[in-house]
Amino acid sequence: MTARLKTEDTIAAIATAPGSGGIGIIRFSGPQAERILQQLFRPHRSQVIFQSHRLCYGRVVDRKGTVLDEAMAVLMRAPHSYTCEDVAEIQSHGSWPVLQAILAEVLAAGARPAEPGEFTKRAFLAGRIDLTRAEAVIDLIEARTAASARLATEHLQGALHNQISAVRDALVEMLAVIEVAIDFPDDAAEILPTDQFFSQLHSHVIQPLQKLLALAGQGKVLREGIRAVIAGRPNVGKSSLLNALLREERALVADLPGTTRDTIEELISVRGIPVHLVDTAGIRDHADTVEGLGIERARRKMEQADLVLLVLDASQELTGLDQQLYTSIDGKKRIVVLNKIDAAPPEQLEQMSRAFAEETQVQTAAKCDQGIEALQDAIWQAAMGKSENMDEQPACAPNLRHAMVLEKALVACQQLEQTLQAQQPADLIAVDLQSILDYLSDIVGLTTPDDVLDAVFSKFCIGK
Repeated sequence: MTARLKTEDTIAAIATAPGSGGIGIIRFSGPQAERILQQLFRPHRSQVIFQSHRLCYGRVVDRKGTVLDEAMAVLMRAPHSYTCEDVAEIQSHGSWPVLQAILAEVLAAGARPAEPGEFTKRAFLAGRIDLTRAEAVIDLIEARTAASARLATEHLQGALHNQISAVRDALVEMLAVIEVAIDFPDDAAEILPTDQFFSQLHSHVIQPLQKLLALAGQGKVLREGIRAVIAGRPNVGKSSLLNALLREERALVADLPGTTRDTIEELISVRGIPVHLVDTAGIRDHADTVEGLGIERARRKMEQADLVLLVLDASQELTGLDQQLYTSIDGKKRIVVLNKIDAAPPEQLEQMSRAFAEETQVQTAAKCDQGIEALQDAIWQAAMGKSENMDEQPACAPNLRHAMVLEKALVACQQLEQTLQAQQPADLIAVDLQSILDYLSDIVGLTTPDDVLDAVFSKFCIGK
């Protein structure tokens, strides 16, 4: 899909997910939308005339006049629509064959199939939304938890756009002063006080951009989640811990060592963060062939993990294998889980706790559901990397594309600082300022290259 769409085309797609449902929606947008709707839709009252943004009850018919379904239809005339074009929607029953049949009639009437994200791309090209809001649409569609949906909604409401715009406004004001200095070179020293420019650059540009960049990791965690691997030697309670976190009996629990011979993976929400939880086979030196394969897989999962929950049996003394496992994950984010505290002698528990005093540790009795809340808190802290209130998510956090551009913008800020320190001519200062502005314009889509736009909108589903 190219960055410049043929807006004389009318595009159409099924806007609801495949499968059966109570309602399904066929959406079409473009100059022929109203004509196609009038051709296919028969209002229940023949004298009804379509009014913009008013639902109408009737029937959908094919080219032979055969009724395909009872439905509701709505016409949204330009420019007051999602794409700023004429948009029509037919809301039929959610049978997939019925939806496909209606779409086939829409296409036969003159529309063409929409490409992935083409409705949103038309909204972007029409200036209805900027690129950050367009990207927020797909983030909202793919949100896995309430927290990630809330973050996407904030982007959709313009949280990131507003912050970037504030920085751009500050740069434009600085550039205006520079242009005056260029026009009056003899008065440049008075027009362009270096100390004041440094202050403005740091407070209105560098600091806000640094804050946005610092939130990038947290935004990625909220959208994509983390992979947390439960590891430990056999019979320390890994599967019981998995069940406790899932609030269901997902894994088989038994006193016999080696019960878990393969990984068990589940997705859970921990304080709004998507956590891909992986239970692994107990790691030990002597195992049969099948168990050995499970142990090898467990070690690979530990290497790939964003976070390792190292489970230790607090009712027993620390073993050499426990120490080996602890050493093997050195350098990784980890939480030491002292499990079975309900069966641990107080002195034994205290001794083991002291052994890992410098580590994040949580004491649990997984079978009794004891300490699970504290473990969830620890997982959240490890994932988000901060200690503020867990109910307060970052107001705005950039995605990977934003983060890369922000890094380039900050490098350009450093170049501007050097130019100012060297007391270079005003026209060179203007070049550096414009460079920063160009990077920020890429984020909101004012100067974004076509290939980047194509990559962004190709991630969308068809129909959005």
